[in-house]
Amino acid sequence: MRKDKGSKGQRRFADNRRSKPRQEPIADGRDAANEDASATIAGKHAVMEALRAMRPIHKIWLADTLQRSSVQQLLALAKEAGVPTQHADKRKLDQLSEGLPHQGVLAQASAAQYVEVDDLLAAAEAKGEPPFILILDELEDPHNLGSILRSCDCTGAHGVIIPKRRSVGLTATVSRTSVGAVEFVPVARVTNLAQTIDELKQRGVWVVGTDVQADALVSELDLTMPLAIVIGNEHKGIGRLVRDRCDLLGKLPMFGRLNSLNASVAAGVIMYEVVRQRQAALSR
Repeated sequence: MRKDKGSKGQRRFADNRRSKPRQEPIADGRDAANEDASATIAGKHAVMEALRAMRPIHKIWLADTLQRSSVQQLLALAKEAGVPTQHADKRKLDQLSEGLPHQGVLAQASAAQYVEVDDLLAAAEAKGEPPFILILDELEDPHNLGSILRSCDCTGAHGVIIPKRRSVGLTATVSRTSVGAVEFVPVARVTNLAQTIDELKQRGVWVVGTDVQADALVSELDLTMPLAIVIGNEHKGIGRLVRDRCDLLGKLPMFGRLNSLNASVAAGVIMYEVVRQRQAALSR
């Protein structure tokens, strides 16, 4: 584990970058970016956010039973983007959605694009902010990933890192659960999570793991520094190799009979602790 330097271990990302030679890109998730030629986006709000994000969409299907007034804004966005719309029987939409709740609206879009880890760091640097990244260690539930992406967008996180194997990807369920946040929160997909963590640390990012056995509470840690927070698998938590590479470990206080929260709920609580600390630091 690295030793803290300066007040509460805080270091400036910009200074770290200037003091080191330019690094090679950490990881590239683009070789796994397009497992399918297209993806289905289900639900009115998810489709509208995809249109606002200017994601390439081939066609939008609308159920015959929908009232035009309920999709007027969506139709305006589709017209502005030049995306054709087509009315169809609800049974047709049920078939196309493969069981996903669609609210009478479906879109056929280009498959979701993954980015490089370097893109996440560049996004933080462009905003003049210390990196704020989520690392998800073999998260399996698409609803959890979707909810975490939504929280990332709300809290201003610069992106998410997931492993290529034994992890849920950017599926249609993730898109719908995120309520469109998947269009705005960049996701990097890497081959080796442990190696990626090592390289992030070389770039000045501190890695904080969440573990119910940790000695410190998350609120006791300095979360204002360049940061990557690790959220573990829903059942196993953080893997040993990843845990051993964390600079710090923290936990949330528990007062009931259960000793852990749902992964997406825990991630949301911790992300807002990051926001709280950083807002407090700015107001000093």
